[in-house]
Amino acid sequence: MADRVTVIGWDGSPLTDAARSALSAATLVAGAAHHLALPEVPPSAERIRLGSVDLAARRIAGHRGSAVVLADGDPGFHGVVRTLRAPEHGLEVEVVPAVSSVAAAFARAGMPWDDAEVVVAHPRTLRRAVNVCRAHAKVAVLTSPGAGPAELALLLEGVHRTFVICEELGTEREQVTVLTSDKAADHAWRDPNVVIVIGGTGLRDTPAVRGWALPEAEYGENLGEGESAGLRAAQLARLGPRTGDLVWDIGCGSGALAVEAARFGAAVIAVDADSGNCARTEAAARRFGVQLQAVQGRAPHVLERLPEPDVVRIGGGGVAVVTACADRRPERIVTHAATRDEAEALGAALAEGGYTVECALLQSVDLDTRAWTERERSVVFLVSGRRDGSSP
Repeated sequence: MADRVTVIGWDGSPLTDAARSALSAATLVAGAAHHLALPEVPPSAERIRLGSVDLAARRIAGHRGSAVVLADGDPGFHGVVRTLRAPEHGLEVEVVPAVSSVAAAFARAGMPWDDAEVVVAHPRTLRRAVNVCRAHAKVAVLTSPGAGPAELALLLEGVHRTFVICEELGTEREQVTVLTSDKAADHAWRDPNVVIVIGGTGLRDTPAVRGWALPEAEYGENLGEGESAGLRAAQLARLGPRTGDLVWDIGCGSGALAVEAARFGAAVIAVDADSGNCARTEAAARRFGVQLQAVQGRAPHVLERLPEPDVVRIGGGGVAVVTACADRRPERIVTHAATRDEAEALGAALAEGGYTVECALLQSVDLDTRAWTERERSVVFLVSGRRDGSSP
């Protein structure tokens, strides 16, 4: 194993004394091409182009001498330190940090970033990074080849955002471009880059509301039978929406469940055939300070043009809609039925689609506590399906 491993962050500023000292003693230096070209890198040191950090870590583990790894920004913030310290490599490292590329990007934009979400986008995680951009008003995306500004913009189709694209921060070729998301796919962008995605209003703009499955009165009058607080609580518990997920709420009604899923940090597309319900849902989102996209259209046909969901709540539409959703293979689907026969039909459709099905009969009684008399009674079948990772 290397006698000493130092990870040096580089943000374009002159290297610190500590960084210079570590480099001068290095017998192996790993980094990108622009790092290895720094004049402080000893001519006699072995040089490794840092493509795969895992491969570099194995080379360093077998090296005898002092090793240095150069990385852009702060290497401990979504950087190489996590991989180097992984148990399979067994490396103990010293870190000389620098300003992170995210902090530098917000500084170039002249914006605060204590209220920003930060995500890393790789081709395999791009969809979840886009979902965070759908759900939050300010997001910094650390991109990678194949998961850059153009790809982000293409997957955000239909959602308006402003992009601040910071290319090659800290180098002589640094460039900052501000444009709308619909224009980003028309350009070629240089790596590495950071994209600040801005749009709409977020939770920090609105006083926090304690709890979830809030009373119907919080969402106005005339809520549908599938929007009671108790049913919403059970549906949300089975869906488990979280940051990075995309939730479809089909037959969104007043928007109560859509808003509460968004309050968990998930991206939400609320679908309803009634334009008035779409407007009510958008108004509820503004009132609670969350982001969502309302789409008017009748399921299942309108679903064909929507991006892939992680979890789905179906407020109406019967077997045809359940089957169409199952064909898109979300991890979880929940719906409800008024009768046992209807519940059996919905459960059969889920099972046919490869889901493990659960059904529960939910009964709730709302009491007037002044006289302890029954005010309202609700009985509904809750039908849910879960797709295991091993399912075909």
